[in-house]
Amino acid sequence: MSVKIDDFGNLIGRLEGKNSDGPVLMIGSHLDSQPYGGRFDGTAGVLAGVEAAMAMAEQGIIPEVPVEVVAFCDEESWRFKKGLFGSRGIVGKLEPGELERTDKDGITRKQALLDFGCDPGKWEESVYPPGSIGAYLELHIEQGPILDVQKKPVGIVTGIAGPLWLTVKVKGFSGHAGSVPMDMRKDALLGATEMIGEINRIVKQEPGVPSVATVGSLRVFPDSPNAIPEEVEFTIDLRDTDLNRRERYEQQIRTMIVQVSVRHNLNTIQEETNFKPVDCAEWIRQMIREESRQMNLDCPEMMSGPFHDAVTLSHVCDIGMIFVRCKDGISHNPAEFASYDESITTI
Repeated sequence: MSVKIDDFGNLIGRLEGKNSDGPVLMIGSHLDSQPYGGRFDGTAGVLAGVEAAMAMAEQGIIPEVPVEVVAFCDEESWRFKKGLFGSRGIVGKLEPGELERTDKDGITRKQALLDFGCDPGKWEESVYPPGSIGAYLELHIEQGPILDVQKKPVGIVTGIAGPLWLTVKVKGFSGHAGSVPMDMRKDALLGATEMIGEINRIVKQEPGVPSVATVGSLRVFPDSPNAIPEEVEFTIDLRDTDLNRRERYEQQIRTMIVQVSVRHNLNTIQEETNFKPVDCAEWIRQMIREESRQMNLDCPEMMSGPFHDAVTLSHVCDIGMIFVRCKDGISHNPAEFASYDESITTI
């Protein structure tokens, strides 16, 4: 393949086809991970795409259209809290202000890109014109326990849940832990813990539905054992395959946060990421079913709770996804593991 890094930070390999001007078949995933992540999430899909292209080259197969394998930049985005950056970039879905986002060290996304050798001033050159991507395929570890429990090596993804990320900044007033009476305090951490408990209650109100909410990051200021917390910042990751239910829970959470804030003389909230659930194309799923039967693979069909770059590509082309099982359903953890043999078998 010919290889390049575009100005969004995506690593792209291109295998030419018989019709070099035809819409490309894109295969991809990501390489960035979590601060406490594993080595299969995303990476397995990139390597599978490279392996597929290598197999075609070794067997002298020239595809009808070009095949591009993409390692997308910053899909996880725990650093800048706005994920799917590289895939949103190539389809023209970035939003105002994204370059000014900062990480915990105050480094802007613009500076991070420049340090990597990218030029945000040339982004338009890296955007794919409408109709130039014919379809998108992604292999990924399941990141959950269903395939492992069912002892199935491969799953066919039917659709992807839409995540909503919120950042809540709870502001109170600090004071001495020993001298301010309890009924006169504006304790930001007390309010935040009440909010977090209520979030858990809201998403569990309908047993059996695939609604999940996670508070995965929390920062306290001034972070001292003998000072009343003045400011607490925490994140909310709300996901569901049913957009109406997710939006209903979101509204309940927002209303609850206002009520708790008023009760404790606190405030505020801001939205970081909001993606709608998407479906995988039926014609691609049918092809995966047929190939699976020929390989004697009994593949369950399943929704994806985690979001993937496929969510973004669904705005410009049909998408398809394959899951491979991961041991004990563990992901976003150094213990993450998937069998090399099972991953290669799916290719």
